[in-house]
Amino acid sequence: MSTNVLRTADGWWVIRGDRAVPVDTKAVTTAELIADRDAVREAALSGEAGTPVAGLDALSPVTTPCRVVAQMVNYRSHARDSGFTGDIPPAFFRKASGSVSGPGEAVVRPSHVKFLDYEIELGLVMGAPLPVGTVVEERDLPTYVAGLVITNDVSAREIQLTRTQFYESKSYPTFTPTGPYLALLEPEDFVHLPDLRLKLSVNGELRQDRTLADMIVRPAQALTLLARFQTLDPGDLLLTGTPGGTALKAPPKPVEKIGALLPPAVKWKAFFKSQAKNPHYLSPGDVIAATIATPDGRIDLGEQRTPVTDAK
Repeated sequence: MSTNVLRTADGWWVIRGDRAVPVDTKAVTTAELIADRDAVREAALSGEAGTPVAGLDALSPVTTPCRVVAQMVNYRSHARDSGFTGDIPPAFFRKASGSVSGPGEAVVRPSHVKFLDYEIELGLVMGAPLPVGTVVEERDLPTYVAGLVITNDVSAREIQLTRTQFYESKSYPTFTPTGPYLALLEPEDFVHLPDLRLKLSVNGELRQDRTLADMIVRPAQALTLLARFQTLDPGDLLLTGTPGGTALKAPPKPVEKIGALLPPAVKWKAFFKSQAKNPHYLSPGDVIAATIATPDGRIDLGEQRTPVTDAK
C-alpha cells in the first residue's frame, strides 16, 4: 500500500487517517526524504497517536529547486477539446520550479493576464536518476518513480497562444500548486495507476473528470521519450497531461479555417473577444478543488484547494 507523506515548515509527516505522525529524519528536500524511506516506514508503523492533520499547514511536498517537466495534449478528451485529430506526436515543455506552490496557497493572477485556466495533472516524482538513453518498461516504473502528487498546470492562455510561449505562460509564481500529499508507492501499487481518477471543480462545479485510461502516452513510455534528451534526478517532477474540460477549447472548424486567413493580430483579437464571453476562466474569489484517487482508496492523493486572487 502507498504511504502518504505531508510536508510542513516543521518537517515531514506520515498520514494515518485524520492523524499525522512526524517522520524522524534529517531530510530537507524531497530527494533526501525519498532516500530515507526507512524513516518513513518506521513512522507509518509506529504506535504514536500523532497530531490532527487539520491543524497542519501543508507545503508542497515537492521541494524546489528541481526540474519540472510537463507533457502536452496527453489525454484523448483534451485532444478533442483542443481540435486535434489523428495521431498526436508526444511533446514536452518545461516549467520554472519557482511556479511550484503549496496545496492551499492562492493562485495569483498577474495583472496583465485575463484568461487564466486550470489543468489538473498527475505528477510523477522521480526516485532514481534517469540518464539520457534510458528505456523504461512498465515493470521498471518502481525503479524510477518514487511517488505521485496532485498538480495544477495553471496557464495564462493569451501568453501561451499569442506568443506560442509555454514556458512563460505556465511559469508565473503559484502556477503549479502541488500536493497536499506525496504518495510514496510500493511496487505492487503501480498496477493500479490506470484506475486513478482526476477530478477538478471550480466553486463546486465539476469541470474535469477522467481516469488515466484516457491517457495517450503512459508514464513508462513518457519517461523513455523524455530520456532521449533529458536527464531527471530524484525529486524532479513530471506532469503527465490534463484531461478535457479546461476553459480553453478550440473554435469550430469553419471558424478556425476563416481565422487562419486573417493576419495574426486580427485573428487573436477576434478569438479573445469571443473568449471573453466564456465564464469558465478563473477569476479572483474562485476556489479550485482537485482530487486524484483510485475508487477503492488504495491510492488517494488528498484534496487540493486553492483560491484565486489578483496580484496586489
